[in-house]
Amino acid sequence: MTASAVACTVKSPVALQIGDVQSDTSRPGVYVIDVTFPQGQVVKIRDVSFKNYYTGFLTVRLQMKGSACQEGSVKWVTCLRNHRLMPNPHTEEGSQDYFSVYGHQMLVEPDNVTAVRLILRQPSSSWLNFTLEEIKIHQCVNDDSEREVPVWFSELTPVDQVPDLQGLPDPQAVASSIQQMWALTEVMQTSQTAVPIGRFDVDGCYDVNLLSYT
Repeated sequence: MTASAVACTVKSPVALQIGDVQSDTSRPGVYVIDVTFPQGQVVKIRDVSFKNYYTGFLTVRLQMKGSACQEGSVKWVTCLRNHRLMPNPHTEEGSQDYFSVYGHQMLVEPDNVTAVRLILRQPSSSWLNFTLEEIKIHQCVNDDSEREVPVWFSELTPVDQVPDLQGLPDPQAVASSIQQMWALTEVMQTSQTAVPIGRFDVDGCYDVNLLSYT
């Protein structure tokens, strides 16, 4: 199994605040970020990755489609609760680190997911703002579904399948003929003389009958 990034829409953070948002000047301690997928798409999440920006704790909720017997129904479930991102919310440690939350860390199997809700919490008043950046969701992908078998691969002859040799000469007869030709070539090469033979030279003398006068 491999992973690929999912096309998704990350909405702007929404503050959860008690009281009148317009008149209350106190800093909200909780933000909610919703991540949605294209309509009708369901995802089997492998991991959720992001860069922290002064968020102390993270809770992840998943909107999941129901089983086949409950077709069309969806429900929200909490798969990660108060996951600590900063060891101490009042100090800088972990405030701008990169994180990944994997499926095996979640309380439920992240399958048939239609939306993700990230709930950010920062109990410290030391920081004016906090959020998550560079949010990416990766889904599990079956390797077999990604790889297409080339056409030429399906045309190869299996090893255990004997090819059809009907109409072809006997391999043993062909090999025997080639061996005989090779032997004849060797005999001819060894029997060649190194002394050149003249055109009209017969036993070291010239035959007058072979000479022509002009």
